[in-house]
Amino acid sequence: MISVVCPIYNEVNYIDKVIDFCASALPAEKEVFLVDGGSTDGTIEKINAYIAKDSRFKLLHNPNKYVPYALNMAIKLAKGDIVVRLDAHSEYDIHYFEAVIKTAADTGADIVGGCMRIAPGSPLQQAIGYATTTMMGVGDSSNHFEGFEGFTDSVYLGAWKRRIFETTGLFDEQMKRNQDDEFHYRAKSLGMKIYQSKNIKVYYHPRNSFKKLFSQYFQYGLYKPTVLKKVKSEVKLRHLIPSLFCLYVLSLPVFLMLHWYFMLIFAVLYVAAGAFFSIRSGAPAGIKLRIFAVYPTLHAAYGLGFLAGLAK
Repeated sequence: MISVVCPIYNEVNYIDKVIDFCASALPAEKEVFLVDGGSTDGTIEKINAYIAKDSRFKLLHNPNKYVPYALNMAIKLAKGDIVVRLDAHSEYDIHYFEAVIKTAADTGADIVGGCMRIAPGSPLQQAIGYATTTMMGVGDSSNHFEGFEGFTDSVYLGAWKRRIFETTGLFDEQMKRNQDDEFHYRAKSLGMKIYQSKNIKVYYHPRNSFKKLFSQYFQYGLYKPTVLKKVKSEVKLRHLIPSLFCLYVLSLPVFLMLHWYFMLIFAVLYVAAGAFFSIRSGAPAGIKLRIFAVYPTLHAAYGLGFLAGLAK
């Protein structure tokens, strides 16, 4: 049996699709915890109507709202051999659960998952999707790369053998963001194996505005120093480069007066790299321009968040 955990909040436009997927996808033997953070849009009413028809579904109430509390509430109640996390805004291949079970059995991994594939969306969402699957956008973060298969340091969402929580403990409830990275890094540091499979297919809907994208990546950056302070072995160059980029931009007015030609070469290289990856996308011109604008948004947001996190 598997235990499925899905934190939710005001998901009236998405909850039907999540429930239908969980109900129809194999294996049939499962329990599904829908953990609500205080929805007021009719989500609860839809869930209660479905629970009356299918006892596999359980509604939990999370007064603390944030995701790590929701995950921990469900994990404490879970009875399945594998605990699978879902996100209400993502879409799943009908064989998702089966692929999780098979990957865990074949590889012997303690934690398994797939990459963050991008669901169809608006031109901006397509641009964000492309940018976040390139080295220019996210460095060598394997859980953004569809072609990667193998042992890694983290996976998107994730599925965990329930027994590992006896060793790792639960999710850090101080981590409003990056709780999955922190948990996976901690698990890996304790000897757990994490495997990313191309057969575990999940499709993510990126943010639909530059403002929302900036806020999302600022928060990722803000909590990352706390993660790396707890698990120092997982410090990677990709975590530091965006903050160095921000420091470079902030220092330009001073250094341009001293060594302007030396400082400008980095700006030229950055623009050239952004143009190269944007053109390489093969997308229509309008999406290429959006990709070109997405790169500095990602880097500035994450970098400034990281610097703010260091200060805190």
